[in-house]
Amino acid sequence: MNVTRRQFIHRAAAASAMAWGGLAHAAPRKLSANEKLNLGVIGVAGRGGENLAGVRHQNIVALCDVDAGRLNAAAAQFPGAFTCSDFRRLLDRKDLDGVVVSTPDHTHAVIAIAALQSGRPVYCEKPLTHTVSEVRRLVEVARKSKLPTQTGNQIHATDNYRRVAQLARAGVIGDINEVHHWAGSAWETKPLPAASPVPAGLDYDQWVGPVTWRDYSPEWVHFNWRRWWHFGGGTLSDFCCHHMDLGVWALDLGLPDVVEAEGPEPDAHCAPAWLKVRYEFPARGDTPRRKMFWYSGAKRPELPGTPDLSKWGGGTLFVGSKGMLLADYGRFQLLPADRFKDAEIPAPDFPSSVGHHEEWIRAVRGENLALPRFQHLGTTNSPFAYGAVLTELGLLGNIAFRTRKRIEWDAAKMRAKGVPEADRFIHHEYRKGWKLG
Repeated sequence: MNVTRRQFIHRAAAASAMAWGGLAHAAPRKLSANEKLNLGVIGVAGRGGENLAGVRHQNIVALCDVDAGRLNAAAAQFPGAFTCSDFRRLLDRKDLDGVVVSTPDHTHAVIAIAALQSGRPVYCEKPLTHTVSEVRRLVEVARKSKLPTQTGNQIHATDNYRRVAQLARAGVIGDINEVHHWAGSAWETKPLPAASPVPAGLDYDQWVGPVTWRDYSPEWVHFNWRRWWHFGGGTLSDFCCHHMDLGVWALDLGLPDVVEAEGPEPDAHCAPAWLKVRYEFPARGDTPRRKMFWYSGAKRPELPGTPDLSKWGGGTLFVGSKGMLLADYGRFQLLPADRFKDAEIPAPDFPSSVGHHEEWIRAVRGENLALPRFQHLGTTNSPFAYGAVLTELGLLGNIAFRTRKRIEWDAAKMRAKGVPEADRFIHHEYRKGWKLG
């Protein structure tokens, strides 16, 4: 994973001229009003099973999973669907109208980019990529393709999130220059395990995919890969696209220029059990500098006037000049409560979403359901251009933690100023036989 920025740009430019061999570059079908989409789903259990359920009312014509048992169980629900363990074989098909990607983080970029370059719209789970260089390339490919995309941060489509963003943007708690996010779960740090035999029915070579080889262990296949740096990014990468979504949406935040992190001594292989990250965002126009804070493990904001935040699981706290706005996935409170008891609060002014998966399905069919805030980004409300910001925020927090350095982030040059040791976490190269399109 040690590659300089110059080497990455050179290799990415070379790779961009080469589509993945064998892919079928399909022209979009013309669909009648009531015709269902032909979809391919890559990753069919766990989070993939939830996404498969979200699109099952369409024609599921192809299924891909590296675990034969999981693949067979999904295939039993969709008789006649093509099955494979290699996503490239799924993308070889010429009858696909769209692709859903629900694999581990370290394989998102190569699969999503290959799908877009084959001419298919893509729904991809969060976080979108494993490194910053990957997320930048994914956004570039999505922009050039002009195909509908959707990031799998499903809470974004809920009425509660829309209402909270509306109240924050309307100035109900005054000027907001600070927002706090926290996750209720954590991945404890564990020692690197010894290698184990690969179970029958698991295509482990495909599971490892583009990253450097690491022998099989049940410690990361299937679920616990999130705690290992080689494949995931711990609690921060797991939940940033859900919780930070509110802060980025409501305050129209872009990328930070300063990131600092606090946590236990970094482990070379495993993510920390707790983490605190501080982000600073540059002033833009009339908007002053703003700060965002992240907490995971048992850590929570410690601000006067808040209730017991340990009872809120994961959540968000906006701090304004007139009060605070506390929210989680399904509820919100204005604080202090007595100050807002008789206050005039604007009524909801937004349409309910047709559903996070349904937004993407209808966008593939040619509809545009994006709210005004997202019209310039695409036809859905969490296209890759938006999900990329959330993904990069999580990645930068982990970079600050792993380097133990204050990161002054030059977003344009994709560089941590004066911290060359950060480069190996910003970019990475691929093992033989794999490349980023």
